[in-house]
Amino acid sequence: MKKKSVSRFVRSIQSLKFRVFMIVAVSVMIPAILLSVFIAVMAINGYTDKQIDRFKSNNTMLKNSIISEGYIENLKSEIVDTQIEQLSKEYNCRIEIINRQYTILKDTDSSEIGKTSISDSVLKCIDGENIYVKNLKEQYVEFAIPLVSTAPDSGGKTKSKIIGALYINYSIADVDTYGDKIKRYTVMVDCILTVLALVLAWMCSELFSRPLKRVQDNIENISKGKEINKRKRDYSEVVEVTERFQKTVDRMNTQNKTRQEFVSNVSHELKTPITSMKVLAESLIGQQGMPEELYQEFLQDICKEIDRENDIITDLLELVKLEKQDIEINISSVNINEILEAVLKRLKPIAEAKNIELVFESFRPVIADVDQIKFASVATNLVENAIKYNNTDGTVTASLNSDHQYFYLKVTDTGIGISEEDQKRVFDRFYRVDKARSRETGGTGLGLAITKDIVLKHHGSIKIHSKEGEGTTFTVRIPLKYIP
Repeated sequence: MKKKSVSRFVRSIQSLKFRVFMIVAVSVMIPAILLSVFIAVMAINGYTDKQIDRFKSNNTMLKNSIISEGYIENLKSEIVDTQIEQLSKEYNCRIEIINRQYTILKDTDSSEIGKTSISDSVLKCIDGENIYVKNLKEQYVEFAIPLVSTAPDSGGKTKSKIIGALYINYSIADVDTYGDKIKRYTVMVDCILTVLALVLAWMCSELFSRPLKRVQDNIENISKGKEINKRKRDYSEVVEVTERFQKTVDRMNTQNKTRQEFVSNVSHELKTPITSMKVLAESLIGQQGMPEELYQEFLQDICKEIDRENDIITDLLELVKLEKQDIEINISSVNINEILEAVLKRLKPIAEAKNIELVFESFRPVIADVDQIKFASVATNLVENAIKYNNTDGTVTASLNSDHQYFYLKVTDTGIGISEEDQKRVFDRFYRVDKARSRETGGTGLGLAITKDIVLKHHGSIKIHSKEGEGTTFTVRIPLKYIP
């Protein structure tokens, strides 16, 4: 039970549905969370910068008031005192005013008045340097601003001199408070985005897995011989996969049926000659004193049956060889005209026996890269079939032509023709158009299948055009140059 649960879990995480879910979830969640974090950081930094800009503006106003009111000399100015008090209350800051001698003249904390400032920031400020320090860890911002007065010298020129320093330490604890609030909002937003991402991922996984489920259901229906469920608005890929599987199943069923038919035919074909030979042999054994002529006739019949058996076996072996993908063909540059002339010469006696005229039409000399023996077999099969299924006093025409890329062999007869239904399967392996007539003519039903395989091995094509009662034309097209 435990193993089944583990196996079920493993299959679930390996499923397309789960992977789509994870991809969509991660693709949405990570960018969304990163974006929310980025916005939060930008908001906090923006708020901090805004506060500091406000601090700087207040610093400038206070500095100008101190200088214009001569506050360093007399420490009496209602304007300056008011500004210091407001700043101290509003921003919870500590303000010190230090003179040129580093004496603290004013301190909102009151604890350092009259004392000498030893702050490094103040020392640098008196020397003319503007000091700005931001310490986020300790939550404060420190400013040390030189107080510069201007007055005309004896020569009438304006002269500037540092008369003291303004030191202000602002608390930025409110920035931290604001940041905490932003962080809480960010976490809330991230949680919402996570939930939305998971919902979206689930919807997408369901959406993407449903077509596959329909394909699975259709395949199951096809395997059970049921009708497939065709939806008007289904995905084109789903329809295409289903249709292709249907075609594959139909093709496999057809092939199985053909093979079964072939086994039956071959069994009969192999058995028939053996049966005939047995009958003839038994007749010879059972009859004593048989005339020499009859004895010779029986032996001739036995030889014919042996030849027939041999033809069937030879064709079967040839077909098996051609079915091998790695079969070697011996390609060489040969004269196609000479091959065809030799084939027609060899088959002429068979044609003359039926008073059939063999015609060879050659439009030009053709030199091509072919397997000489196998191509001769193609020509022989086509011309021999044309003779066998022709009418007495008919004509068989073999024509040869070529262009810059291919050569063409056409074999035309004036025979019985082939029906449209049979034309669709005439090249199928193990298929015979007319079983009775094939046995009469000595055919095995494998010749055209072998012929097509040989043509395909040469990267060529073969087509048929036929009309019942008028004749048949086979057209072979093969490249002049063989490319492995």
